[in-house]
Formats: sequence, structure tokens, C-alpha cells
Amino acid sequence: MTAIESPCTLVCSIDLASGYCFGCGRTGAEIGAWISMTVDERRDVMAQLPARLATLIRPARRETRRSQLARERGETSS
Repeated sequence: MTAIESPCTLVCSIDLASGYCFGCGRTGAEIGAWISMTVDERRDVMAQLPARLATLIRPARRETRRSQLARERGETSS
């Protein structure tokens, strides 16, 4: 059995505005159908991913309690 090529980065979070995954750039439908796609269909989708990812604006990461306390103490992370 051969491995199926996949762009998955294990980030799995869909941008509500575009419908693209922030990690790989695929749509939810493409992710769901990935295993049943032919090699050529998967490669066609993969060719589109860099352009899709370039259009995404990633939301700011939520500040954790630890980083908030460090910021309040004036510490900086290196």
C-alpha cells in the first residue's frame, strides 16, 4: 500500500471568510474528499494551495495567562 500525498500540517482551522484551512489551504469539502480523489485531482488542488494560503489573514493568537503575566511584569520573550 502506498502513502497518499497530503498537504496537511495538522493546523486544521477553517477561515470562515474564504472557507480555506489556515494550515493547508484546502476547503472542508476537499479535505473530506481527499482520500477518494485521484492522484491527478489531488495534485491539481495542491497546485492551488500556495496562492490560497497567500490570501489568508491569520487571526492574532490569543494571549495566554502566562504571557499576560510576563507582559505585565515587563518581561520579554526571546
